[in-house]
Amino acid sequence: MPIISKKEVNMKNTYLILFTVILFLSGVTEVRAQESEFKDTPWFSGMPNYAIYDGEDIEFDSYNFYNGKNCTTVEGRKFKRTYYVKEDAQKSSVIQVMRNYSNAIKGMGGTVIYEGMPQTAECSENNGLNMVIGKAVKGADELWVEVVTLGGDDYYLTVVLKELMKQDVTASSMFEALNRDGHIALYINFDTGKSTIRDESKPVIDQIVQMMKANPDLKIGVEGHTDNVGTPASNKTLSEARAKSVVSAIVTQGVSADRLNPAGFGQEKPIADNNTEEGRARNRRVELVRK
Repeated sequence: MPIISKKEVNMKNTYLILFTVILFLSGVTEVRAQESEFKDTPWFSGMPNYAIYDGEDIEFDSYNFYNGKNCTTVEGRKFKRTYYVKEDAQKSSVIQVMRNYSNAIKGMGGTVIYEGMPQTAECSENNGLNMVIGKAVKGADELWVEVVTLGGDDYYLTVVLKELMKQDVTASSMFEALNRDGHIALYINFDTGKSTIRDESKPVIDQIVQMMKANPDLKIGVEGHTDNVGTPASNKTLSEARAKSVVSAIVTQGVSADRLNPAGFGQEKPIADNNTEEGRARNRRVELVRK
């Protein structure tokens, strides 16, 4: 049997290690090539010399955005991207990444809510890291963004397009609730500060119409309610306009107007705590009340 020297053994081990490393790096390159198929979000692109390593788009989720004191929980469509510096490319500094996105937020007419490295933001999953938090309002849309940098090599981008949860109700479930409780709260989405019903809530109107047509003796009150943002007088006016808008949408589909009685109560009858975003969202409602 030939004798293998210690030097030859060491060389074979070195080759084996190099071969393993090459295989590993090839695997990483292949994975990154596959994952780079994610696109930029519709509102923000990546930094020059950076590519998308990972991402996710969720139809409805919540996220905690640090506001300098605590966190604001925002619900809606969530987009998340992880960017990494391309091979052999010049990476950006932390301040470059933060300032670029800060300027992009301001360029949209938005506001930078926080910029820094919080140490006591336990409500945020990125406490202790450099971050920029901003908000922009475009028409009826409210957009929240967080950028978190990891030393310039990688950074995270999280965007939430704020939306109320779409309520899935049926004519039969509404009628059962009216018979059982005498009222039902519906979360119909309107344009911000207006009485225009948004398209995503029109199926709810259709179900009210179906219920009314299936029960021709049914008469209901349509009551508008708001949170406590704004003045009591303006909230009452807005809630009345929204109740009338719902009644008009129902009548347009063939239900007699004398079966519907619109009324607005503004912020007078909260059903949740107006000191939290979740509570205010619950208070912004339309109630059907059996007469």
